[in-house]
Amino acid sequence: MKILVVDDSRSQVMLLSEILRAAGHEDIMTAHDAAEAFALLEERTVQGGDPGVDLILMDIVMPRMDGIEATKRLKADERFRDIPVIMVTVRDEAASLERALEAGAIDYISKPVNRLELCARVRSVLRLKEETDRRKARERELEALTEKLEQLSNQDGLTSVGNRRRFDEVYEKEWMRSRRDGLPLSLLMIDIDCFKAYNDTYGHLKGDSCLKVVAEAISKSLKRPGDFVARYGGEEFVVVLPATDVKGALAIAGEVRGNVRDLHMEHATSTAADVVTVSIGIASMVPRADIDPRELLSASDGALYLAKTNGRNRVEVGGTP
Repeated sequence: MKILVVDDSRSQVMLLSEILRAAGHEDIMTAHDAAEAFALLEERTVQGGDPGVDLILMDIVMPRMDGIEATKRLKADERFRDIPVIMVTVRDEAASLERALEAGAIDYISKPVNRLELCARVRSVLRLKEETDRRKARERELEALTEKLEQLSNQDGLTSVGNRRRFDEVYEKEWMRSRRDGLPLSLLMIDIDCFKAYNDTYGHLKGDSCLKVVAEAISKSLKRPGDFVARYGGEEFVVVLPATDVKGALAIAGEVRGNVRDLHMEHATSTAADVVTVSIGIASMVPRADIDPRELLSASDGALYLAKTNGRNRVEVGGTP
């Protein structure tokens, strides 16, 4: 583990380094004042993002910036605040030691340095640092796992777009936001045309691949951060378009339909075209307190039914309250 020794006395730096190396601590850096110490830490941080220093032995009395002020600065910087500091001082006054500990020092040792005492305290602090690093690493792993599980719980396992659970959450949130702000909210209900026939003709593996590619094409058609797509069930997808009126929804629906068609995925048994296509139902309204959110869903579903009835591979707009 790496130790940084900071002392304006070159003889003291040499003595401390010698004692530490004799105790098996080979990786030692030195600085002769606080400015040099910060420069070293900054340089190592720029190179690797982590200063990689496990302990600092800091003289309490130094020119320009003393050890107490330097420790305060270390603890105020999130890059360095986790590095433990042991103060080395000729002062035994309670006030100085109290100030050092209040500044963030974890321990202190008095000059002239006792070899056994120094090695024991360094060993103890390094052991604590190692345990702290392990705990923080476990916490980071747990946070990453929790984030991944949260993502998976909101994601359709096949297509990687939102799942029905996530759609329900997003739709409720956007409904309430649109109602509060008096802005239009639009839904696109999207169905892959003749998908059962596609599965029967090409097999379920090809069918799964088709779902993935169509989901990606829909996602690429959505340009704004707030636009959201989810797999609604089977071969159906739903898109939530906040702050979007019918005209805007029609433009996006047209892009979705064109992007899917332009995939040129063969579909020999479709009644709509010789490639995979989609039918899209649009519904749009400004939500109000007296309207049930399910009415917008029902309207988009009705528009989708109309698009399929009228020949598929088309966009229809549903009536809304």
